[in-house]
Amino acid sequence: MIYLDNSATSYPKPESVLNNISKIMSNYGANSGRGSYEMGIETSEKIYETRKKTASFFNIKKSENVIFTYNCTASLNIAIKGVAKQGCHFIISNYEHNAVVRPLEEMKQRGYCDYSIANIEDDTYFTLKNFERCIRKNTVAIICTGASNVFGIIPPFKSIAALAHKYNLLFILDYSQLAGIMPLDLSDKKIDIVCCSAHKGLLGLPGVGLLIINNDIALNTIIEGGTGSNSENLLQPTEYPDRLESGTPNILGIISLSDSIDFIKNRDVYSHEICLLKYLQRNLNSNKNIKFYTNLLSGKMQAPVLSLNVNNLHSEQTALLLSNDGICVRAGLHCAPLAHKSRNTLKTGTVRISPSIFTEKNDIDYLINSLIKIAK
Repeated sequence: MIYLDNSATSYPKPESVLNNISKIMSNYGANSGRGSYEMGIETSEKIYETRKKTASFFNIKKSENVIFTYNCTASLNIAIKGVAKQGCHFIISNYEHNAVVRPLEEMKQRGYCDYSIANIEDDTYFTLKNFERCIRKNTVAIICTGASNVFGIIPPFKSIAALAHKYNLLFILDYSQLAGIMPLDLSDKKIDIVCCSAHKGLLGLPGVGLLIINNDIALNTIIEGGTGSNSENLLQPTEYPDRLESGTPNILGIISLSDSIDFIKNRDVYSHEICLLKYLQRNLNSNKNIKFYTNLLSGKMQAPVLSLNVNNLHSEQTALLLSNDGICVRAGLHCAPLAHKSRNTLKTGTVRISPSIFTEKNDIDYLINSLIKIAK
């Protein structure tokens, strides 16, 4: 099997992560922050160590502002609803995932808030103008993806963040497609909130999301409950991380994230993955029966994600034919209809190819041959 669906979830995981799973479950099986016995204390300490390591990985000083959630969708919901208030307004890009769009649309349908969509252009100047035109008196935040999960487009998110701050707005970054692949230094405080998952580029286990609060922001809660702290107080704690971490955490997933960070922190993941996709496109660019929706050979910085279609086949048909050859890719709309609308691919979807640090050139050669066969 050749696995090329790492934008959905990474596979395989590093051996160091897999080898430690049994040890974690054997030694840190108690509920974090709930017991004064030895294993309970050690479990809490290991989670704290992972929190500190994650903060260091993203270069933020306050490790308590690293919040562990259950996936990036949960992180985005907490961030969006945590800053929302009656009658407010948000701005998003036209490449956002449904993890951003659906929470906003649900609140819009209830008459709670509204949102506008700003188009990402090839030129940063025009992109910023598009966002600026959407700003209203009641706008509270701009939300933008770090990279399109369909087309690999990397918006000028730091410039968009600067625009948000110019108008005293919050900036929320969905970094799910780039976390662990392209380093993100948050020390300059230009980005207020970062949301991502552990199971994609960070090579961790499913069931862990990250919500990184990079500035002094008091998010409203959408979940309240037991935190193991200040239990006599019937109100939710005001301090992070307890304020946003109610209930039993994913102990295995959180602690194993420490191992996956150790694995990737000294590796140039981005260069490896983007080189493989450029090799793929160079070898198939002249094939008139294969259409690429991203030009990785243009010289512009793009995420290691490549979307294509073959002949007049629906993307699902192509993916099925590739699956028959033992190749795993994602087809369809990738939970991002706004992105497909921007490229006129809503009817067919696209075949998305996303390698990992473990993908080899031989895997891409096999894929090339399979696509040529399908194109004939």
